[in-house]
Amino acid sequence: MLRSGRNGSIARSIRSLTQNKRTSSFVPLRAPFLHTQSYRRPSSLKLALRNPLGDSIRHASSIKPVDKINPKEEKESGSAVMEAHPETVSLDSSVRQVFKEKDKEEPEEEEEMLAGVYSDWKIIKETLNLESVPREAIIIGMAGVLPYLATSLSTIYLAWDINYAAFNGEGFLLSGKTAELLLHIIEPIQIGYGAVIISFLGAIHWGLEWAKYGGVYGYTRYAPGVIAPAVAWPTLLLPIEYALISQFFAFTFLYYADAQAVTKGRAPHWYTTYRFILTFVVGASIVLSLIGRGQIADKIGRVPGPADRMKALRDSQMESLEQEERERRAKKVAEDENEDED
Repeated sequence: MLRSGRNGSIARSIRSLTQNKRTSSFVPLRAPFLHTQSYRRPSSLKLALRNPLGDSIRHASSIKPVDKINPKEEKESGSAVMEAHPETVSLDSSVRQVFKEKDKEEPEEEEEMLAGVYSDWKIIKETLNLESVPREAIIIGMAGVLPYLATSLSTIYLAWDINYAAFNGEGFLLSGKTAELLLHIIEPIQIGYGAVIISFLGAIHWGLEWAKYGGVYGYTRYAPGVIAPAVAWPTLLLPIEYALISQFFAFTFLYYADAQAVTKGRAPHWYTTYRFILTFVVGASIVLSLIGRGQIADKIGRVPGPADRMKALRDSQMESLEQEERERRAKKVAEDENEDED
């Protein structure tokens, strides 16, 4: 191919520029931060000029196939006849949940729930197992708490009858006034009987100490027998609601003390179960009485308690003293007037 002089001159110019570029030692003067950026530009430019399509093709060609197709096995599996197993088919066998992990069986909620209920029931049965408790203790103990339960049930019924009379004008079996009077009679009986039970439960520790059950502990074992009546009997001076709440805490404290005694070997092993049942009956009775009282708090008058009676007695004594003083002064004035007339 013939090349003209103009074309030859252009080619020579390009070659001279290339050689000058390679041999040139000229460095342009720039600011430090511009000079630093100038060294980063070639790498950025190089990344920008890369061919992404070519890189993707080369990467795809370098990946080896995970599963190689075996024509022989494919042919054998294609010619095989599938066997039917209808006994293994169910409503859930061919259905897979979207969020369910593969090859992982989900626990059945019903079985877990029944297992939890059975476990709770087993604990309750073990707690209330009375096989080791002497039969005589069970009979006498339950007979002892029945009067306390009877007073609570009577409170519930009388409260209902008072409400019935308030809404209908007359009671269901008793008049509202009669039901209120009976309620004021039953409440002190329940408080007094509760104080007797608390005192008796404290005295049991004295009997264990005298029998030297588990050893001799002295004042440590005598203390519950002293604290119990000291807490129980002052509740007779409190209003009904406060008295019931105080006795509830007293019964709970004594149960805790008895459980500790069993744990430390100071009482028979069956005593905790025995005390739990009796305390549960008494505690439920107190709660029933408080519920009944709460339903009629605004419909009945407050029965005068021992503190009210003591206050009334003190007021009457003060009034009688003042009356005697007035009579003495009147008598003195009369005597003075008679002397003046004489």
